[in-house]
Amino acid sequence: MSRVYPFDDAATARAVIDDDGTLAEWNEGARRLLGHPADAVVGRPAAELLAGSDAPDPPAGARWQGTVALRHRDGRTVPVWLLAHRRPARDGRRGGWLVVTPLGGALPPAPDDPLTAATLVQSPCAVAVYDAQLRLRRMNDAMTAVVGLPEERVRGLRLAEIGGARESEELEQGMLGVLTSGSPLDMQTLWPTGREDRTHAWLARMAPVTDERGRVHGVCLAAHDVTDNYRARRRLQLVNEASVRIGTTLDVTRTAQELAELCVPALADFVTVDLLDPEDYGGEPPARITAPVRLRRVAHRSVLTGVPEAVVEPGHTEEYPDFSPQACSLTAGRTITSSVAAGDMERWLARHPRRGERVRELGIHCSMSVPIQARGLTLGVAVLARHRSPDAFTADDALLAEEITARAAVCIDNARRYSRERETALALQRSLLPRSLPRTAALEASSRYLPAARAGVGGDWFDVIPLSGMRVAMVVGDVVGHGVQASATMGRLRTAVRTLADIDLAPDELLTHLDDLVLRLSDESGGDGSPGEVGATCLYTVYDPVARRCTLARAGHPPPVLLPPGGRPHLLDLPAGPPLGLGGLPFESAELELAEGTVLALYTNGLVFSRDRDRDRDRDADGDGDGDTSRELLFEALAGRVDSLDEACDRVLHALLPPGGAADDVALLLARTQGLPASQVATWEIPADPALVAPIRKQVVEQLDAWGSSAATFTAELVVSELVTNAIRYGSRPIRLRLIHDAATLICEVSDTSHTAPHLRRAKTFDEGGRGLLLVAQLTQRWGSRHTAEGKTIWAELPLHEADG
Repeated sequence: MSRVYPFDDAATARAVIDDDGTLAEWNEGARRLLGHPADAVVGRPAAELLAGSDAPDPPAGARWQGTVALRHRDGRTVPVWLLAHRRPARDGRRGGWLVVTPLGGALPPAPDDPLTAATLVQSPCAVAVYDAQLRLRRMNDAMTAVVGLPEERVRGLRLAEIGGARESEELEQGMLGVLTSGSPLDMQTLWPTGREDRTHAWLARMAPVTDERGRVHGVCLAAHDVTDNYRARRRLQLVNEASVRIGTTLDVTRTAQELAELCVPALADFVTVDLLDPEDYGGEPPARITAPVRLRRVAHRSVLTGVPEAVVEPGHTEEYPDFSPQACSLTAGRTITSSVAAGDMERWLARHPRRGERVRELGIHCSMSVPIQARGLTLGVAVLARHRSPDAFTADDALLAEEITARAAVCIDNARRYSRERETALALQRSLLPRSLPRTAALEASSRYLPAARAGVGGDWFDVIPLSGMRVAMVVGDVVGHGVQASATMGRLRTAVRTLADIDLAPDELLTHLDDLVLRLSDESGGDGSPGEVGATCLYTVYDPVARRCTLARAGHPPPVLLPPGGRPHLLDLPAGPPLGLGGLPFESAELELAEGTVLALYTNGLVFSRDRDRDRDRDADGDGDGDTSRELLFEALAGRVDSLDEACDRVLHALLPPGGAADDVALLLARTQGLPASQVATWEIPADPALVAPIRKQVVEQLDAWGSSAATFTAELVVSELVTNAIRYGSRPIRLRLIHDAATLICEVSDTSHTAPHLRRAKTFDEGGRGLLLVAQLTQRWGSRHTAEGKTIWAELPLHEADG
């Protein structure tokens, strides 16, 4: 047979008084005690029930007890011992006081009562016995000390009425389970003793009280103070949490915030983390600290919403004098504990009235300043304060705070060193990458570079290089690794590419020379001599706006995406080629014709590789590993009409990169091809007769007049005459002259089938020749030669805007 809920509501006189003094509840026991029905008193001032004119002072703590003269309904005065518990506002319930007193509980138990025999009065263990209605029947001296109330006063009250707190209600529910099931039960709870505000940890052991027939007559409750064990376990748990929760990122601010969040509320009610600014000490924290000390607030945390304790906001600095707890802790290199009651903080608070006002308003009574030290350097100080918790900081609290802070200090130092190296690498990266892309007649270009969110700056780079004949080269590369070393290697490779591009090497030849350079860099890196110590990938492209043809070669790099006018984006099918640094393996070029307005997307692997998105992806046939999901997202971002390349770059990054940033650094280069109209190009076949150079010059003059560039005629005549004459004398037939004209430049090109390149030399005083190329160099903006499949081409550029001016 199961028991019903055993509580007799009328066995206790119970009332609830709101904070404004109005009676909110009045039970049947209160009616039995004073005779007033609930409808006659609920909603009226509780002071009307006082028999005398003097009301007791409002209780200051969470519990009050005392005898009060109350007015009975029939007019007589009834002295009543009352127990009052403060009930804070919670879960929609108004704040107020729960007032109780037992009815008939003062009668001593019968000698043969089994509940009487169950009490061990002199036992050092706190023991109490409750009857079948879970009302207190007996408790020993140890339990009296725990409760803080005499037995004769609280006999007949339930545990929830004696304790008046949520924890006592939970224990009472456990006792009900023991009463119902007849089985013992252990529960742990946090509860202050009756004479202390300090919270203790208790192990409550409950067992049924039975007679000789085994019938349950009540519950025996034994309370064991396990505070020391609880706090030891809590300290160990907090240290373990510090290993997991602090240092999740290489960000100084986030790491400091993690330290503050871990300590609140487990160790303190308010925590601040202030760090020294390395810039004040030449970039590194000082070996020895002297007061006054300037600190920057990096993080803080409070048990209260909005951190009202804070006087300094994160990011702001303040100077701390030698008598401040912060400066004392930093200069001494140890933890400093301060107490308001002891006057330790009086001078410090007097110096800063606003801080002193906050301390008084919130009731901050103690603080603990712990220096943040790592690898022999002092980085800052963590200050822990208490106001909600009434306990002062103990030696064990200081040891725990030092242990946690020491772990956080190493993480903060790691983050600081990483940030410094990252800033150095970013500065190096910015100095090595092009600040702006050159404007050319061949294409319109836009670019983006993003360093990795976690791994740091890497070796990704891009470039647009003007070549002869209005052609332009585009390059995107990726050096293996991250940090300053990768950035430095990237700078050397970018310089090498520009140098090799300047001599007009074909893309496959350029990658072959670049591969040799990477092998030499690998040998210089101090490795064991095996290839692969330094590695990189690269894509090199040359676009000719006159022929509208593009030549590409790649070394282990993702292929570009091509968006033809009015078409759909797709990957170009290019030979993959081995990554740079393997040595001895050939590279292949591919050539294709591009319609004017075609958009090319060149990028590094960080754009299309996402561990989360492509963890289970299938490898591509070319082995690049850019998964199908990333590729489709890239196609979608480029699909349709691309009016602005800048907007398209942003759209691509937004579509492919996670909100927190990419795991690897990203370089993106978008280029839209432009064609040169045939009307801006003129070509002549040159007969191998020096006497026919004059008619050629005349045709050049006529063509310049047709283009409206007659102001450049004199210089152009001289340059054409020298280049054509030089080709007739030293070159091989057929010989071809080509003029290319745009708004700012005139290009003269003379091609022949000889592979012998010309050399600029200084002619002697009595030499009859040898001054032609020197004259060309002085008259033109730049000049040079390039090898072709048929032979060579000598070219020179004339700036039309200077001639027109």
